[in-house]
Amino acid sequence: MRIGVSLEEAQEMLLQKANMVEEGSVSLMGALGRVLSQNIRARENLPAFHKSPLDGYALIAKDVEQAKPSHPVALEVIEEVRAGFVPKQKITPGTTIKVMTGSPLPEGADTVIKYEDVKRTGNSIYLSFPLKPGSNVIYAGEDVKKDEIVALKGTVITPSLVGLLAGLGIAEVPVLRKVRIAIISTGDELIDPAKEPCPGKIYNSSLYNLAALCGELGADPIVMGIVPDEKELISGHIVKSLEAADILITTGGVSVGDFDVVQDALRQAGANMIFWKVSMKPGSPILAAEKDKKIIIGLSGNPAAALVTFDLIAVPVIKKMMGLNRRMPPRVTAVLADNFLKSSPQRRFLRGKLQAINGTHYVKLTGEQGNGILKSMINCNALIDVPAGSGPLCAGQEISAIIVGNISDTFFEMEKEIS
Repeated sequence: MRIGVSLEEAQEMLLQKANMVEEGSVSLMGALGRVLSQNIRARENLPAFHKSPLDGYALIAKDVEQAKPSHPVALEVIEEVRAGFVPKQKITPGTTIKVMTGSPLPEGADTVIKYEDVKRTGNSIYLSFPLKPGSNVIYAGEDVKKDEIVALKGTVITPSLVGLLAGLGIAEVPVLRKVRIAIISTGDELIDPAKEPCPGKIYNSSLYNLAALCGELGADPIVMGIVPDEKELISGHIVKSLEAADILITTGGVSVGDFDVVQDALRQAGANMIFWKVSMKPGSPILAAEKDKKIIIGLSGNPAAALVTFDLIAVPVIKKMMGLNRRMPPRVTAVLADNFLKSSPQRRFLRGKLQAINGTHYVKLTGEQGNGILKSMINCNALIDVPAGSGPLCAGQEISAIIVGNISDTFFEMEKEIS
């Protein structure tokens, strides 16, 4: 076991050990939020045929090239075609077919004129202006061409992608199974929020917060509950959790106190330690272990510290297991909006809110930065990376921040488009 590693070393060690879950398939209606396990290729053109985007008349543009208000051109209406039906006749010079929005373009036609732009009398229409070939025509494959890759392996399926897959006639979608994440909170002092308050006890916030974060990621959280600070009980819960899940997250019991027994419990459960303590604040006592090729990450019992280290260390591992293409959170150079008057002998991460003002990125601190200040995580979408040995920070100075939470992928895409 390594003691006192850097954040980057901790991330790399766990990413090397993390394995993607198995592949399966789901129906289109159940695909939202899942991760593609294969590239998706179009099996046909979309649209599959040339069609009209509006109600009107299909015709040959050459027939009306001399049309003008003073000398309108007459065309014979030989058929009317509803959407969902195929024209029975072919357009020849001097003829037209009435079409509806989505109707196939009749053979021989190269143009469609809007219904309201013609005058109709009996079986004839009159056009008073010319049209260019291809006007008001949606061509086959204009949206998607046959064999085109429309979504890459590792892509999260969005509502728009669901719609595109449906448009391509794909009813079963190849996806990776949801990652099952077991969560245990350790501590004699913890009680469930549903219980009545007791002297000396505190409500367990971390378990619920972590479960919500896992669900937001698209994983399947398995809440294993609260376990007292007893080695044998914790060890038993570890074994039980790993039987039910792909990865285990624990909170509490990872520091150096008399009742911080998670390390001993892990060894008793047959796990091999990977590292203990990361050179950062908050959350430095974090530990990692492995059993039966499954990763265990032990987070601090302090709520804010647990959430910061979860974002920085656990989330990249979970994203790799989910099969996501992007695992590491993006960084941004920004301007600090507040003063932070403490020195930072060791590397420190400050909770902040990223916002753009007149094209410049600013990060505003979200409140007090103590390890147990849970309120500071509200509206936190960026962690300011303060190097070890830094003095107080002043408003207006340039800082580096790591984007966290559900804006990270959106931010990455925005930055990519801008660059």
